[in-house]
Amino acid sequence: MLLLDFIMEEKSVSRNKAKDILAGHGVTVDQQAVSRYNYELKPGMKVRISKHKRNNTLQNKYVKVVYEDKDLIVIEKNTGILSMPATARQYSAKAVLDEYFAHRHFKCRAHSVHRLDRDTSGLMMYAKSIEVQKILEEHWAEIVTDRRYVAVVCGKMEKEGGTISSWLKDNKAYVTYSSPTDNGGKYAVTHYHTLDVRENYSLVELKLETGRKNQIRVHMQDIGHPVAGDSKYGNGFNPIGRLGLHAYRLNFFHPVTGEPMNFETPFPTLFTKLFPKKEEQ
Repeated sequence: MLLLDFIMEEKSVSRNKAKDILAGHGVTVDQQAVSRYNYELKPGMKVRISKHKRNNTLQNKYVKVVYEDKDLIVIEKNTGILSMPATARQYSAKAVLDEYFAHRHFKCRAHSVHRLDRDTSGLMMYAKSIEVQKILEEHWAEIVTDRRYVAVVCGKMEKEGGTISSWLKDNKAYVTYSSPTDNGGKYAVTHYHTLDVRENYSLVELKLETGRKNQIRVHMQDIGHPVAGDSKYGNGFNPIGRLGLHAYRLNFFHPVTGEPMNFETPFPTLFTKLFPKKEEQ
């Protein structure tokens, strides 16, 4: 019997709740901590499920652990921190995770497989080994099934939805510029859906078909609705005091087990406060 099935049966909980229990490192098998959902139990093994999570969870205002197993870790990154250090000793989510692993005496490090800009918040994953990092990098398009963002953009969106495509390339000043024809850069495709509109700003859902540097920010600039609070590609409009971009969904097949993994975070309160429902007004 698999450990995950055992927990679901013993505790009468859902699959997701059982995963939360394992991720919280509250399960031991024969006095050894186990967090693998596919750990195979054998007759005579003693399983202990703690009512309380161990006091070794990550306490950091920039990084929240959403899911963790022996191969990878999924986090929710706050604004104001880099995904990866640009220079030596620069504070980053990777550095936070490496310290977290070291504190728990784990012989692993966080290996980057994708990034979020410093001022973009939301879901990210890191591999825990070079081997898993390589699998994710080489098979990213097949493994990742859905990456979605929510954005506060400037102006009143005219369309309910659409697709933006162009070639993106950095100039010598590291500013990404967009071209409708091949400029030697990378082809990028962004799908958008308008969720709500006001006179001066709109709430938009964005789905990435490709994951290029600054893709969403440049593509929204292309259609005349830059992301609010974007100092690089925006127009100076900032009703929320931060960059209006949040990665709220990350769905993928586990690179080792092949199991579907689906994660979603609520839209930031700063975003939703701009769009109160009629009964709230």
